[in-house]
Amino acid sequence: MRAKWGWFVALGALMIVAGLIAMGNLVLGTVVSVLYVGAMMAVAGIGEIFHAFQVKGWGAFLFWLLSGLLYLAAGIIAFMNPLLAAAWLTLLLGIALIVSGVFRGIAAWHARPHAGWGWLAFSSFISLLLGIEIVIRWPVNSLWILGLFLGIDLIFNGVAVFMLGWRLKK
Repeated sequence: MRAKWGWFVALGALMIVAGLIAMGNLVLGTVVSVLYVGAMMAVAGIGEIFHAFQVKGWGAFLFWLLSGLLYLAAGIIAFMNPLLAAAWLTLLLGIALIVSGVFRGIAAWHARPHAGWGWLAFSSFISLLLGIEIVIRWPVNSLWILGLFLGIDLIFNGVAVFMLGWRLKK
């Protein structure tokens, strides 16, 4: 890896720039996120439909076919109306964060006698807070929240990859 340090630095810089672009236009970042998710769902749906015809003898043909059609339809909807898809994905993200926060809170409660349980409780609190904030401000925030999360993720990951490459050089 040490010999390729420059590639890590370049990739990190590219990700940082992409993150800054997403942060500069959160609606565009949201639309790009939705189109990416839509493309992956459509590809997965087509794969499941083809798979359904390969497992006819298993008795699960209808399950795989319907699952594939559902994925394909969701992917097509994401491309036809990315803002509607963003609204639903944002709501699902908020609900998932709330559920995750509750589960993590329960895990923290059970981990209380052990050192470090407070970090788990803090993580639970942050997930709950973010999830509640998203759900309360839905659907208005669906125009920008996914773009914000994409931008933050790209910047943090870009900095990590950039720093890894920089450290490999030394």
